[in-house]
Amino acid sequence: MNSLKIIFDRDTWQEIFSSISKNKTRTIITVIGVLWGIFIYITLAGAAKGLDNGFERAFRNLAMNSMGVWTQRTSLPYAGFKIGRNPKLVIQDAEMLKKSVPGIQFITPRNVRGVFDGGSPPLVIRKNKSENYALYGDTPEYTRIVSKKIYDGGRFINEKDLELERKVCVIGERTVKELFEPNEDPIGEYIRINNTYFQVIGVHKYVEGGGFESDGDIFIPFTTFNRMYNYGDYVNFFFLAAYDNEDPVKIEEQIEATLKRAHKVSPKDEEAFGFINLGEIFGKIVGFSKGMTFLSLVVGLATIIAGVVGIGNILLISVKERTKELGIRRALGATPSEVKTQIILESVFLTFIAGIIGIVLGALVLFAINSATADITDYPYTNPTVPIPYVIGVLIIIITLGTLIGLIPAQRAVSIKPIDALREE
Repeated sequence: MNSLKIIFDRDTWQEIFSSISKNKTRTIITVIGVLWGIFIYITLAGAAKGLDNGFERAFRNLAMNSMGVWTQRTSLPYAGFKIGRNPKLVIQDAEMLKKSVPGIQFITPRNVRGVFDGGSPPLVIRKNKSENYALYGDTPEYTRIVSKKIYDGGRFINEKDLELERKVCVIGERTVKELFEPNEDPIGEYIRINNTYFQVIGVHKYVEGGGFESDGDIFIPFTTFNRMYNYGDYVNFFFLAAYDNEDPVKIEEQIEATLKRAHKVSPKDEEAFGFINLGEIFGKIVGFSKGMTFLSLVVGLATIIAGVVGIGNILLISVKERTKELGIRRALGATPSEVKTQIILESVFLTFIAGIIGIVLGALVLFAINSATADITDYPYTNPTVPIPYVIGVLIIIITLGTLIGLIPAQRAVSIKPIDALREE
């Protein structure tokens, strides 16, 4: 209770400010150490979080443990096959992979014209308008891996579409603008793809982070695509998602080993199958972000400790210079606890003010970075921030350190006997 009275006593703060003002230059230089440590932590941790946020934004509508696999040319002869063979993925591989790799949650075959196949996008015609758009053959399972936003009144491909090989399609919002009249409802209307008429059953809204498709791509049933292009059971590539607790690198290794056995490819061949492992990429980004946050904490904390020690040294010098003053206070009835509280309060005040200034400066730098990168959409970086709990945590740390370091000069102050202090010249 007595300590609280001292904290809120006006005379206490007058003495604190008087002590600080006597050694302005020395105090400012020392306080900069704490300020700089907080600034480093806020800036580096916030910058790392911006990268993390950017990647999440770029792939927010994708399953984070997702990956794609396709075939390439073999680089080694094996089982009587020559080098340079191009294995063919087939629809039956999906079920085989599900059974052989339990970590796979969803898997879907995909065929495409006009994107990854190196060919020109098919011509799409409606009345007197025409344009080229990428065409995908998909299954309903695809939307379990990649979130597709469909405008009201429409839908995505369903199982019945696959079973009956229906000539239906889901088109992009840009396709609507380019092939249909303003305010015209495309649902139920027909477009012509490679001289085959397809009924529009949905319009997909383009969202950033919604996979690799654009706002003009067209989706048709996988079975319809294969019949139209005479693909049979052939699959361009598989897109899949592993369970959240699975290691995407191990899942990739298991998938590759399974496909090599099934398609008679050498176990040592590293070129036969291609992968894009978003789970691995995301894991590396998150790991880098965590590493940067940890590094910023270590560097910042080390700098803070050095600054706090400097404040402790300043207070020790201050106590020595105020020996006579402290002796008079003791002689007039000031208790040891009152003297200790004032010294500790001065230490905490200096570290707290330095911390607040460091946080403000760090926040200003992050705000500047955010403003400079706000319009950059082709690079995964956005909203560099530090979570409030982290900021509160570092404030608690510096207050604790300020209290602990203040105990040293405080103990030095109360160890001086009043009679000895009054004799001090």
